[in-house]
Amino acid sequence: MTVEEKLSALRARMKEEGVDAFLVPTEDFHCSEYVGDYFKCRTYLTGFTGSAGTALVTDQEALLWTDGRYFIQAAQQLEGSGISLMKMGEPGVPTIEEYLSEHLGKDQVLSFDGRCMTAGKGERLSRLLAPKGASVRADLDLVGDIWTDRPALSCTPVWELGTEYTGLSRAEKIRMIRDEMKKNRCGFHIMTALDDIAWLLNLRGDDIPCNPVFMSYAVVTEDEVLLFSQEEAFKGTGADPFTDPSDCAGLLTDRLAEDHVRLLPYGDLYSWLKTLPEKSRVLLDSTSVNYTIWTSIPKTIVKVDKTGPALLSKAVKTPVEMENMKAAHIRDGVAVTRFMYWLKKRMENYDAEKNPETEISTAEKLESFRKMQPHYMGPSFDTISSWGYHAAIVHYSATEETDIPLQSHSFLLVDSGGQYLEGTTDITRTFVLGALTREEKEYFTRVLRGHLNLADCRFKYGCTGTAFDYVARRPLWEIGKDYNHGTGHGVGFCLNVHEGPNSFSYKSMQGRRTPAVFEEGMVTSDEPGFYLEGKFGIRHENLLLCRNDYENEYGRFMKFEYLTMVPFDLDGLLPELMTEYEIGLLNSYHAMVYEKISPWLEGDELEWLKYATRAI
Repeated sequence: MTVEEKLSALRARMKEEGVDAFLVPTEDFHCSEYVGDYFKCRTYLTGFTGSAGTALVTDQEALLWTDGRYFIQAAQQLEGSGISLMKMGEPGVPTIEEYLSEHLGKDQVLSFDGRCMTAGKGERLSRLLAPKGASVRADLDLVGDIWTDRPALSCTPVWELGTEYTGLSRAEKIRMIRDEMKKNRCGFHIMTALDDIAWLLNLRGDDIPCNPVFMSYAVVTEDEVLLFSQEEAFKGTGADPFTDPSDCAGLLTDRLAEDHVRLLPYGDLYSWLKTLPEKSRVLLDSTSVNYTIWTSIPKTIVKVDKTGPALLSKAVKTPVEMENMKAAHIRDGVAVTRFMYWLKKRMENYDAEKNPETEISTAEKLESFRKMQPHYMGPSFDTISSWGYHAAIVHYSATEETDIPLQSHSFLLVDSGGQYLEGTTDITRTFVLGALTREEKEYFTRVLRGHLNLADCRFKYGCTGTAFDYVARRPLWEIGKDYNHGTGHGVGFCLNVHEGPNSFSYKSMQGRRTPAVFEEGMVTSDEPGFYLEGKFGIRHENLLLCRNDYENEYGRFMKFEYLTMVPFDLDGLLPELMTEYEIGLLNSYHAMVYEKISPWLEGDELEWLKYATRAI
């Protein structure tokens, strides 16, 4: 069906159910950022493939809200569909709540699948519409009703990540959760975020591409953990992808039972909630648990609504995880550095007509270098490989239809990452492919200045990410320019590449709780950028590890330590735009890259690395 036919079919179902407006979010039953194919209802309906966005369909209009990362992509993908793009945060663009408040009135019904909507947002919508005489209905999956060839729910084998990687056993982590439950006088803690559950139980899966998680809910009680998941996923030994299954001591289900973890059917959580003892106190987070779970809990139960303890505990990496992350980034650095060498050599005497490289072929080449590294499991997200004007689309993803040959001028922006047993990586490099204009070099340099200065921050304990964002944007703000995305996000350990609660952003996000204080062990990306539509895009990204620095009479001071070890392309620089201090920061970083990566290279690659990391 075309998008117009899908909208028509959806409106027919809405009319049958007496629904006046239907919301289609991006999330799955666990309110995940990235979802498996079964949950891509918004993509199916609209054709927009970005990772963030919400569609709203009424009998007269179809609209899609998304953020600045996807303005260009969404405009292209929605063209001719009859769906209007709503650019979030732009002047004159109402929020979804503002639009609904204006357009829905007495006896009208807003519907959505409550399993794919956070409790917090569902409650806000219900409160918003009640005074107008409108109501919310959350028990319908109307897009699923018209999606005749919908993929099956993913069910991949679950495996165990050993304490040699995590530093803490699941028994120790469960005790940590119970300690927080006791502080809140709660006998139950409902966990629905897939990465929280994977972290807690030291388990991993492959139910969402690039995110090593598995479909599950968990309830921590005072004496056991109830794990609601798909039984088929636990049929094996739970050996990691690089371990001989015969080396595992028994079945995974037996080892879980030893830690009092009981496996129950995935869909049984909702009926189990109705069995909660009266007047129980349940710890859960309305910003992550879905609306159907929230409304399924009996009214006699006390809901203690606050951030789940796993969120912060997971973000603060253990000493073992920190050392493993460093090892993962050396391996990843070798792969990306070798790719950089290949690319720069490939562009010498390059003929785009006779023997072209394309955006897709370069991404595949990078993947081939990563596959050579020990314990590499796959990408941590779909690689962004974008040449020239495509790089102005912040989260551009090349397809067979859009793939273009590289040209021997402008930039190739490559944003990529890997999943290793030792950790998760995320790196962006903007490569110079030939002659640049002064404008291109100026913005390349300004973005790099912001990156370097953020990584160099020394700060007093207690700061959140809002305290740092200006440092990265200043070189652009001082000439009246900016970029329309956050400066950095938290990164998981052999988990999701986007992880809360730490981030770098001057904007507060609706539905989020108070920004997190930076703690030792948090890993955060440092990725300022600049994008000129129709011309080029630039982004420089490394991952930073937060560390304690020193303590004196004024308090405890913190710093960042680089994890990513890959050269920046010096061919894009205008050193005269940099201060001596900034040049020193760049030279120091490149000296460190050479020290860490050179032992793994030899011959021409090694000689090239020495030149690529030269002091300027």
